[in-house]
Amino acid sequence: MTAAERQWYAVYTQARMEKWARSNLWERDFEVYLPQYSRQRRHARKTDWVSAPLFPRYLFVAADPDAPGRRSINSAPGVVSVVSFGERPATISNAIIQAIQAREDAAGHVKLVEPNTLKPGDQVRLHSGAMAEHIGMFERRGDADRVVILLNLLGRSVRVKVPANSIARVL
Repeated sequence: MTAAERQWYAVYTQARMEKWARSNLWERDFEVYLPQYSRQRRHARKTDWVSAPLFPRYLFVAADPDAPGRRSINSAPGVVSVVSFGERPATISNAIIQAIQAREDAAGHVKLVEPNTLKPGDQVRLHSGAMAEHIGMFERRGDADRVVILLNLLGRSVRVKVPANSIARVL
């Protein structure tokens, strides 16, 4: 299949089964892209870095839209469905996939944000730590690899210093 013939589709997976769904789709000879980032995981007194899906419960599959085998994507173990608008599966631009891939480092992790490109007032989302999934406002670079963000907690703004690689710009 040539690049001109194929389309990228977003696939919705079972919870925390993105890698399993990816493997099952590979076995069916589909080109699959699961963008991942490196996130900090804390358990008990131990902290380590693990790969996590950039878009939890989603991955991307390239397939020929006219091929009869495209419908087998939905029946792959770990897959819930192809993201669709009514009866038409939603397609993802090749440029979007390439833009995500261009932000990958040598380990294959997508760099979430370059702290030097953030401006005071930019909205950011925390991806790890006790305040994971909270949205705050970038204030300034801190010391070394840390940044200072403002979080709205209990009705007031609180300054928090966090690792620069634990935030992503909110688009």
